[in-house]
This record gives sequence, structure tokens and C-alpha cells, in this order.
Amino acid sequence: MNSDFPAKPAIPSTSRSLPISLLRAREVVMQPIRDMLGELGLTEQKWRILRTLDELGEVEQSTIAKEACLLLPSLTRILRGMEADGLISRQSDATDKRRTLVQITDKGRSIVRDNLHLANEIAARIEAHMGQEEAERLLDLLEKLQTAKL
Repeated sequence: MNSDFPAKPAIPSTSRSLPISLLRAREVVMQPIRDMLGELGLTEQKWRILRTLDELGEVEQSTIAKEACLLLPSLTRILRGMEADGLISRQSDATDKRRTLVQITDKGRSIVRDNLHLANEIAARIEAHMGQEEAERLLDLLEKLQTAKL
């Protein structure tokens, strides 16, 4: 070996690369959800927004962006379309006009409630494949990873 060149650093194979493994796992999980959403005419982003609002109630746009994993500029654009479709409503905060509060409408809530059983069936299939204990452990590990200061 020629000593003029530094040794090539060991790099894990793609099968043991955390970023690639997370992306591959995401695709496995998301494909049946995409199929469900396609039949509803919803995007993944709109579904996440509806689920977030159904869970949290009326909140600021920044809270939705954080909880639904969306960039604020993208969220603003998506919310305009969702408001036009009657899925959400927006209003200025009574005490601070700079803040916009968003809430799910009855129409949006109906979409979530009417299709939650399908989402739950998908989750149940994943749990059946992994086992309840392993699925819970995976969620715990992912939650722990989210708090990492890298």
C-alpha cells in the first residue's frame, strides 16, 4: 500500500447506514398510507396537518409546522388550499394580530374520523409483523433519537 495516500475511512454499507435505513423503513410504512390517501385525494402533508389539528385543536401555524414535520413556507401554501377546500379555518389571534390560529373544520374532522380505521389497520399490520413489544421499542428508540443533539 502506498503511504502517500491516507487510508480510506471505513464507511458502513448502505444496509447498515442509519439515514438510508430510516428512509427505506419510511417507504415501507408510507406506501400503504399513500395508497389510502390517494383514494381520498389527499397528500401526506394534508393528512399530517389534519391529524395534528384533530389531536391538538386550534393552534398556531408554527406548532403545526413542528408537529407535522413541515417547513413554515410550505405549510402556509398548503393551508391556503386546505382552507379553500373547507378542511381548515384560519383566523388572527384576538390578542396578537401577528399570530394566525388554525383549526380543523367539521369537514376535515370527518375525513380523519372516517378513515382512521384504515390508518389503524395499517399500523396493526406493522405491529403484527414486528410484534407489539418490538414496535413499541422502535417507537421509543425513534423518540429518543428525536431528542439527540447531534
